[in-house]
Amino acid sequence: MAEPSTVGILDHQQRSQWIRLRTLIGLRWVAIGGQIAAITIAQTWFALDLPIGLSLLAVAVAIITNLGAAFVYPENKRLSESQATLMLLFDLAQLAFLLFLTGGLHNPFALLMLAPVTVGASALRLRSTLILAISAGALLTALAFFRLPLVTASGALLQMPPIFEFGFWLANMVGVAFLAVYSSRVMSEINSMSDALLATQMALAREQKLTDLGGVIAAAAHELGTPLATIKLVSTELMKDLEDQPEQRQDAALIRDQADRCRDILRSMGRAGKNDLQVHVAPLADVIGEAAEPHQHRGKSIHFQLSPARDSTLREPLIQRRPEIIHGLRNLIQNAVDFARANVWIEAHWSEDRIGVRIMDDGQGFSQNMLSRIGDPFIRARRGGAGRTARPGYEGMGLGLFIAKTLLERSGAELSFANGVDPQSGPGARPERCGAVVEVLWPRAAIVPESRSSGGALGENRQFAS
Repeated sequence: MAEPSTVGILDHQQRSQWIRLRTLIGLRWVAIGGQIAAITIAQTWFALDLPIGLSLLAVAVAIITNLGAAFVYPENKRLSESQATLMLLFDLAQLAFLLFLTGGLHNPFALLMLAPVTVGASALRLRSTLILAISAGALLTALAFFRLPLVTASGALLQMPPIFEFGFWLANMVGVAFLAVYSSRVMSEINSMSDALLATQMALAREQKLTDLGGVIAAAAHELGTPLATIKLVSTELMKDLEDQPEQRQDAALIRDQADRCRDILRSMGRAGKNDLQVHVAPLADVIGEAAEPHQHRGKSIHFQLSPARDSTLREPLIQRRPEIIHGLRNLIQNAVDFARANVWIEAHWSEDRIGVRIMDDGQGFSQNMLSRIGDPFIRARRGGAGRTARPGYEGMGLGLFIAKTLLERSGAELSFANGVDPQSGPGARPERCGAVVEVLWPRAAIVPESRSSGGALGENRQFAS
């Protein structure tokens, strides 16, 4: 599939630079406030005998660290992945020390050890997330064996039965692993979708710019046609009048030739058509041909077949010539050409309420383990899959198909993906059109302009701004 330039699309390492220092500082202030409140309530309300000096020292270290970071670095400071990991490791260590002073796993606030791991998993790469998860697991395990007892002012020992302590430790360990994997996977999918949508917008913007540029050039060619014709006419008359002056006649001939050259240049540049209301619509065959044109000389035969649906007598429809339709169909046709052995078939059909385009090839077809996932961004064939063996090193069928699907659905189409035959069938059982089949189906009202459906006039062209 054709994919737009990925310049400007950030990888995960660059994305880690999105983490603002002030965000982590704000979260730490919330944690510090909760720690102070918990220590105060435990000592005054529940009359627990806590090592208040060491506990306040642990909170004071967090406060000093936060104040230092806030004063040293600017508000717009963004952390690298290693810096964010170190900050979250500090939060884990500070919280583990407080838990060590207040009963270890017998303290219900041990559940908060999950928080730094979850924050890291949602913003950092897998390696950093594993470091945080392993550190949290090690600290939880250490707290199960090493802790100061949690006692009341009267000397009563507060602790859970061993079986509950083991269950609480196990629940925390499972929670760390689950949240690390879950948050990392969800954020990875969100980031992939964000990058894919950005690539889609880039592709559509590029197609729109090309369309607009073609319209401006065509308009210039049209508007300059009259002055160039006048120059040619006058230069021809001058040539007749200067028969007895060879040097001046040669200059007039040069003017005429250069006028012809300007006309030819503008004509070749303006093939995209003038940007008026007339070329906002085009016959269905012309739109499909424009989408397929870049791939017609790549060594594969592209066959076109256009016909109305069964029992329909409608003429070929005039549809909107929209950049998303052209670019989406072009991506699908390129995918078929890339994987075809020798032939690609493009069939179009229409009825009173539907317009459809079916693209088929004689290649290996879609891999069975990817068929249900086609249209998701950045998917990759599994090791040993048919897609990889058919085209070693080919990494497409992820972003390109996503762009095509997104753009065509934006125009109101529904897409379906299938294989002409089972890819696992033997070579003797394979018909000619045995490869991938992609069908695009629009409601007729979605791409046929209302004025064309009713046979009305197009309206007045807009003037170009000077």
